Amino acid sequence: MFSRTFPRVGNRISRLIQAQHHPQIQTFAKLPLRARIPVQQCTKKREGSTLASAKKLYQENPFAFPLAVACILVGMGGFLYLPYYYQTYIVAPYHNFPEPVAKKLRRAIFYSSGRNMDVREANKYFRQGLQIADEMGMDPFSDEIIGVKISIAAMFERAQHYKVAIDVLEIIRRDCFRWVEELGDKHWNDGKRTRVLAKTVALNVKLGELYGNQYVANRDAAEERLVEAVETVLKEKQRREQDGVQPGEGDWLSDEEAGASLESLGHHYEEKNLHYLATPLFLQALSLCPPKSCHSVILMNNLSISLAQQKPPPLSSSPPTPSSFPNTPSPSPGILTDQARQWASKALTLAASIAPPNRTEECDVGCAVATHNLGEFAELDENIQEARRRYEEAAALAKAIGFPEGVANAKKGLKRLSKIENGR
Repeated sequence: MFSRTFPRVGNRISRLIQAQHHPQIQTFAKLPLRARIPVQQCTKKREGSTLASAKKLYQENPFAFPLAVACILVGMGGFLYLPYYYQTYIVAPYHNFPEPVAKKLRRAIFYSSGRNMDVREANKYFRQGLQIADEMGMDPFSDEIIGVKISIAAMFERAQHYKVAIDVLEIIRRDCFRWVEELGDKHWNDGKRTRVLAKTVALNVKLGELYGNQYVANRDAAEERLVEAVETVLKEKQRREQDGVQPGEGDWLSDEEAGASLESLGHHYEEKNLHYLATPLFLQALSLCPPKSCHSVILMNNLSISLAQQKPPPLSSSPPTPSSFPNTPSPSPGILTDQARQWASKALTLAASIAPPNRTEECDVGCAVATHNLGEFAELDENIQEARRRYEEAAALAKAIGFPEGVANAKKGLKRLSKIENGR
């Protein structure tokens, strides 16, 4: 039923017939002419009346009137902000995509994060967008298309579907490697080979992280991917140093990016308690890191920890061959501890020399960790007084920067020292 009523058809027709049979009457002919009033006077009167009305409303409603004005201004601001928001956050992120593809990707992003997360719907729109992009001839190895595929894997990771995320990234990695092997030689001078090869490094590092997390815990696969990332970085760097960079080839990974892959493999070996393998990786990553950076402090701490916990494998009993390295005696634990102490002291010295704005949270955390490590080294040397001083200092530093893990570790160290003192 319609809520709005209309006049009956019969009444409308009868009025129309009456109008046709009666002459029109000039109703305005006898009205007197009105004097013309200047525009300025009309405006002044309107302004005066508006201001007077506003003052009257404010006097009658001293709280409601300002609130109403504020609401109107906020509404106008929001109305003016909408076009900016649409162009900046809706259109701009997808300006490299044709509109049919961008339309699908917007819906995919809507369903892939936040409260509206729906993996099934998001995956559907992601795939539809990729299909349309393929039909429209977009390069499947462009940054845009590879980025969409990586976004699919990231969505599955956020939803804790880690194995599905790994499968997606493995497909991208294999496709990128296959392209480099089959077509990379045809793209030396347009930078595409360098760009795709760099993607394989990033994909391997990410796969190493996913394989190594507690829900997948496939350490062998994690090591394989991280080793592949490091080998790719070093091989490409060596090739450029020997053969030179070809025109248009583009820059390879920066030192910091290359160091990140080395550091990831070092942490992997550290988790497997293979510190003798982690040490050279941390050392090489440190050589690629800017000397006056807070991340260098972290790497020095990592190097210190690896040296202190090194347990090299036993020497082979078979006689050495000409192609093998000679069996040399491993450094004693005392020498390794002394080297570890030196690196921890270097970390403290470097952190103290870095001032804002270059100083970041990494420097503060590095100071607390290095101080704690020096306490442990003193404890190993049975220097209880020095160890206690270092642990107390580490606890104070960790508490000041909001580092609860550092506080807890320092308290554990102090408890150990108390037990040692009580046992004497």
